[in-house]
Amino acid sequence: MASTSATLSWASTSWLNSHNPTKSTNQTTSAFVVVAQKKVRKIRKIILKEDVADLGTKGDLLEVKPGYFRNYLLPMGMAQIVTPRLIKEMRMEVERIEAEKRRVKEEAEQLALMFQTVGAFKVKRKTAKGKQIFGSVTSQDLVDIIKVQLQRDVDKKIITLPEIRETGAYLAELKLHPEVTAQIRLNVYGN
Repeated sequence: MASTSATLSWASTSWLNSHNPTKSTNQTTSAFVVVAQKKVRKIRKIILKEDVADLGTKGDLLEVKPGYFRNYLLPMGMAQIVTPRLIKEMRMEVERIEAEKRRVKEEAEQLALMFQTVGAFKVKRKTAKGKQIFGSVTSQDLVDIIKVQLQRDVDKKIITLPEIRETGAYLAELKLHPEVTAQIRLNVYGN
């Protein structure tokens, strides 16, 4: 075995000397050194066009393996490869969405301020003995009153009312925006 390696190193050295005209034959050369390179990690930079479970939401900039992109995301129309033009379009879209969110929040704050300045809404109901009323005051009743008095359409799902079965003063809460709530006063009286 030792003679084979000596033969190989002698053969490679003699080959180097014979094919390298700049070096003289008297100089010895070192053996070839082969360095193993790391495996190249292949990835694709993509932008999601819609929400993908366990991956991200619409507009996210991600790095995924090429097979996952080529075999799943691209055929399903869920992602695109990143280009400078696409990044610019996505930034403009994000800015537009943020501006819309700010506008909706400001509108909700103005509506909450309007509800605070109005004072109390009066609700008239038939009464039985004492303070009890027939039936109850519901969120739909409050929606109708707001529409008549303020000319504003409000969804009854955003109204939180306590159970109202007697005359008196009550507080109702309107969730106009995830960050904005308004409280309005109700005065229930009998006829």
